[in-house]
Amino acid sequence: MTPHPFTVADVMTTKVVAVRPGAEFKEIVAAMERWKVTAVPVVEGEGRVVGVVSEADLLLKEEFHDRRLGLVEQMRRLGATAKAGSRRAEDLMTSPPVTVAPEASLPQAARLMASHHVKRLPVVGTNGTIQGIVSRSDLLKVFLRPDEDLATEVRSDVVERLFPLSQRRVDVRVDAGVVTLSGQVRDSALIPLATRLARAVEGVVDVRCELTAQGRT
Repeated sequence: MTPHPFTVADVMTTKVVAVRPGAEFKEIVAAMERWKVTAVPVVEGEGRVVGVVSEADLLLKEEFHDRRLGLVEQMRRLGATAKAGSRRAEDLMTSPPVTVAPEASLPQAARLMASHHVKRLPVVGTNGTIQGIVSRSDLLKVFLRPDEDLATEVRSDVVERLFPLSQRRVDVRVDAGVVTLSGQVRDSALIPLATRLARAVEGVVDVRCELTAQGRT
């Protein structure tokens, strides 16, 4: 019912720190340190994302710096040992990269991060060019929405639509992101739906439903 749900484009960071495939190891480390990021996309041409280099990729060089591996472990960790011996982004990067579209919903981005165990995702357009970066902290920005904005959206997109005849008897209060719905409505069957839709509003932390049907207590 929400007409304009938040998308990745609403919360992403548009200033992107990226490197070219030929970037040297120390150049990548310096970029991460300077911009305080834990991963950088690798781009070629007009900005097409071809991979991502993360701190985990770089730390493999330290892990295997003075360590000798047996043949079995070398075969088991072939990719890791190859990265440990590399010094350019094109050899260090994880490819193909895990990316997300700007029109993707915030839950979609969160699921991608969780399933691939990453903290940030390059945001790419239909042609694969980078448009931004979305991180875990970006996804949490939605919970900074003012209580007044949440109350307005819950009233217009939930209460007014579900209860057009009894909306004036419904009170919507929001405190620290927690929505409280109280008052009386005509159709008791819609009360669970109201709770569910209010909880789906971007930025809502929780919902307390105290609605009752007319003639009932």
